[in-house]
Amino acid sequence: MKIDSIVENILTSYVMYKGTNFDFEKIFPNRQNIVLILQNLESLIFPGFKTNEAITPQNIRYITGEKVNKTIPLLEDELKKAFSCDPDTKNLVYDSDMEKTIAYGMIQELPEIRRKLVLDAQAIFKGDPAAKSFDEVISSYPGLEAIMVYRIANFLFKKNVPVIPRIMSEYIHGKTGIDIHPGATIGESFFIDHGTGIVIGETCIIGNNVKIYQGVTLGALSVEKSLENQKRHPTIEDDVTIYSNATILGGKTTIGKGATIGGNTWITKSIEAGSTVVSHYSKEK
Repeated sequence: MKIDSIVENILTSYVMYKGTNFDFEKIFPNRQNIVLILQNLESLIFPGFKTNEAITPQNIRYITGEKVNKTIPLLEDELKKAFSCDPDTKNLVYDSDMEKTIAYGMIQELPEIRRKLVLDAQAIFKGDPAAKSFDEVISSYPGLEAIMVYRIANFLFKKNVPVIPRIMSEYIHGKTGIDIHPGATIGESFFIDHGTGIVIGETCIIGNNVKIYQGVTLGALSVEKSLENQKRHPTIEDDVTIYSNATILGGKTTIGKGATIGGNTWITKSIEAGSTVVSHYSKEK
C-alpha cells in the first residue's frame, strides 16, 4: 500500500471519529505543555534536584526569575484553553483576567507549597529507616514526587480549573503508580512509603502526620455517577498509620486519630481513635 493511501485512511478516521484537537475549534489543553509546567514548578520548589543546572548563590536569583517568566505565560495559555473548552462541554463564564490571576497565584503559592513539602519530606526521612538523607528523599522518592504534584494540582483544582489538575495527577500516576485525585484534602507531614498502587479518591480527607504504605485504597463504596457531588471517600484523622494493601471505603467512614490499620484489611465502617485493626472490621462507630 502506498503512503498516500495510508495517510488518506488516517485522515478519514479523523473525520469519522472523535479525538482531534483542531486549532480552529476551542483547543483542549496540551499534555506536553502541562508536563513542562509541572517540571518548571518542581524545579522552582526544589532547585537543582529536578533539572540539570549549576545553581550557585550568585546565579539562583537569575535562574529563578527566568523560570518564573517562562512558566507564567505557558500556564496562562493552558488555563485559557481549559476555561474555553470545558471537558463537560459546559459554557464557563469567567473574566478575561482569570488566567493571569490564577497563573500568578500559582507562583505566589510556591513558598507555602514548598513549606508543606519540606514537612512531607522530613516525615518520610524520619519514618523510613532506608532513607539515608533528606536530599535523597527529595531526589529519588516517588511518594514525595506524587505529593508534590498533588499539592500543585490541588491549588488549581480549588480555583475550579478544569482538566489541567487531572492531567497533572494522571501524569504522575503513570510515572509513580500513585493515584491521588487533585480534589482530595491532605494535611501536613504526609508520609507515603513505597507508594505503588495507592489510590486516594476525590472527596477523601486526610489529617496531619498520616502514614500510608503501598497498595492502600481510600475509595468509594459506590461509583454511581449520581453520587458525584457527595462525599464518597473516607476521612483519615491525624496520626493514623495505614499498612500495605488495606482498603478503606465510604464517605461516612472515619478512621479515628492515632489508629493503626493493618495490612490487607477491608474497612467500610468507622474506627475509633487509637484502635488497632488487623482483620476485617465492621463495628459501627
